[in-house]
Amino acid sequence: MTSDLNSDFAAVAATERFFCSEAARLRRDPIAGTASHGVVWVLIEHRGGWPLDGFEGLDIEPETKALVLSAATAARARVLLVRRPGPRRREGLSHWAVLRHEGSGAYRQQWGTWNKDEDLAEIATALSLPGQLGHPPVLLVCTHSQRDQCCAVWGRPVGRALSERWPDLVWECSHIGGDRFAGNVVVAPDGVYYGRLDAESSVATIEEHLAGRIHGEYLRGYTDLFPAQQAAVAAMLRRFGPAGRNDYVVAGTVRDGDHWRIRITGSPPHPASVDVELEARRAAPHQLTCRGPAMSSALVYEVTSISTV
Repeated sequence: MTSDLNSDFAAVAATERFFCSEAARLRRDPIAGTASHGVVWVLIEHRGGWPLDGFEGLDIEPETKALVLSAATAARARVLLVRRPGPRRREGLSHWAVLRHEGSGAYRQQWGTWNKDEDLAEIATALSLPGQLGHPPVLLVCTHSQRDQCCAVWGRPVGRALSERWPDLVWECSHIGGDRFAGNVVVAPDGVYYGRLDAESSVATIEEHLAGRIHGEYLRGYTDLFPAQQAAVAAMLRRFGPAGRNDYVVAGTVRDGDHWRIRITGSPPHPASVDVELEARRAAPHQLTCRGPAMSSALVYEVTSISTV
């Protein structure tokens, strides 16, 4: 199996175009523990081309842009450009949203529309307000080709498949991190990252998610947790089966050098208390993105034991 894997990887490396997601699949790069940390998202619908650096690169009124970015920084919010999958609509108002994950199943959203650049100033006000409880989740599919070609190659079919099933929930979005795990989907404001999805697996995965059953197979992590904690929760889901977003709680984290012990508590029928032990290590250097010529080493977490307490 190892020799086959090496030959497959060599074949991909020898092709004229390098696809970071294909290389990562062949290397079997672990995806657990790779979700970007954050609990607040700003979504801005923009139907034209997306610059390499997303919202910051848009040619819009400078004072409004600075106001939005300043408010987002203060709120530790991530600003994403979004658009609906499929043919681009040219007319009508565009939308913006502020999404928050407040923990323990409390999610808040605030939506608005914009036509002129100055209308986006409302986002700064929205970031200072609590927002409304409720609303359906938003399914964000990264398709930011200017950032990485794999996001478009894998993300667009995922976006189409999901929008056929849930047309009102799905948005394509700009860069969310982890290009080599494309297709990437974020369920917000739940704060759940999925990776390595295709059209078929994405529909099955999101269908399970919306039914309160998160599986570990494609899970990159929960965005309110740090990488070692994300990897520990994913290990729980793989060991004990699917669970709801808030069925497991990280109750304690102890680190000793590269060794981590994460205590996780669960609500019935899940285990009441479990210790997950992990070792952090640097993987061998590789080209981790399509655009990145430099070799770099990813930090990965290997589960060494799972024991009930």
